Amino acid sequence: MKKIFILTGEASGDKLASKVISDLKKINKNIEYLSVGGEHLKSLGIKSIYELKEITYLGFTNVILNIFKIRNKINETVKAISNYKPDILFTVDSPDFTLRVAEKVKKLNPNIKTIHFVAPQVWVWREGRIKKIKKFIDHILLLFSFEKVYFEKENMSCEFVGHPLLQKNDRVKIDINQLIGKNKALISVFAGSRKSEISVLMPILLDFIKLMNDKYTDMTFIFHSTKEYSKLMQSFINQTNLSNCEIISDDKIKSYILQKSIFAVAKSGTVSLEICNAKIPSIILYKMGFINFLIIKALVKTKYANIINFAADKEIIPELLQSKCNAKNIFKKVSSYLENPSDMSEQVKKVQEVLDRLKVSGNPTELASAFLNKFL
Repeated sequence: MKKIFILTGEASGDKLASKVISDLKKINKNIEYLSVGGEHLKSLGIKSIYELKEITYLGFTNVILNIFKIRNKINETVKAISNYKPDILFTVDSPDFTLRVAEKVKKLNPNIKTIHFVAPQVWVWREGRIKKIKKFIDHILLLFSFEKVYFEKENMSCEFVGHPLLQKNDRVKIDINQLIGKNKALISVFAGSRKSEISVLMPILLDFIKLMNDKYTDMTFIFHSTKEYSKLMQSFINQTNLSNCEIISDDKIKSYILQKSIFAVAKSGTVSLEICNAKIPSIILYKMGFINFLIIKALVKTKYANIINFAADKEIIPELLQSKCNAKNIFKKVSSYLENPSDMSEQVKKVQEVLDRLKVSGNPTELASAFLNKFL
């Protein structure tokens, strides 16, 4: 039996990894797996050596405060991988964690093939790290075609496979009337997949919903959550008297809810691509600690937080970041779109034009899984 260790660092990486491994299981059944993963890899029957939340930290200041704990977790992970002796170490996203582990593993056992999926955003900052990465990562799988130039310039082995969240998925029909009631307009809300993000954004989003309820009476707001943090989100809702908020953590239901939504309000990140691919108009928002913001602002070299806006080199999807990320601003943007359906249609149209340039002709997860299989 060949062996693959799958290393993720947060919920979005766990989801992407599971899509690839699900396809790999179809073409090669003679593979044994172990991971650092979450609920998606677990659903495939793949054991995680510890809970994903144990290494999900956000921001430079939090890392500094937890530096010894993180170092111990890195060493623990390296030891587990070395003892497992996989043929491939498949690292997915979360470069500050996964690549540190990969570097140490490669030093201990150069025979382990290291393949990384989801390139660090070198077009945003720290382009020079490619020189270091190529010393211990054998191959990198890219989500976007424009990334190739950065890695090829450093003669690093890379391949553009596309983004799994942009591939066509079978649409399922689910009876959601019991969840939301009939004749209600749905707005999907994404407050993040990390405790720190949720803690910052939930109070702002709930204040936004209160403002919406003062103007509209026919809306239900659906919070998309991981199973891990649904109770945390519910605790915030319980502190209000809001009766038109629901939390969904089942992936199939979340997908269907998004398809049926008239609008989405989302934390900046991977989920924005899912929203865009579903052809739902949206805005994105983000807020972090002031020190973290100053550090990020000094290092980044792009004007936009959203990949669609970056690829278009203009703001197609409104970005409400830092001080602009407040309930009143969110309300103004969302209500403006709802009052002007032509603006929503125009955003969707422009987004689809950008997505067409970002998509690959094949199936991203099939391409990525075939590549992994080739190295076994």
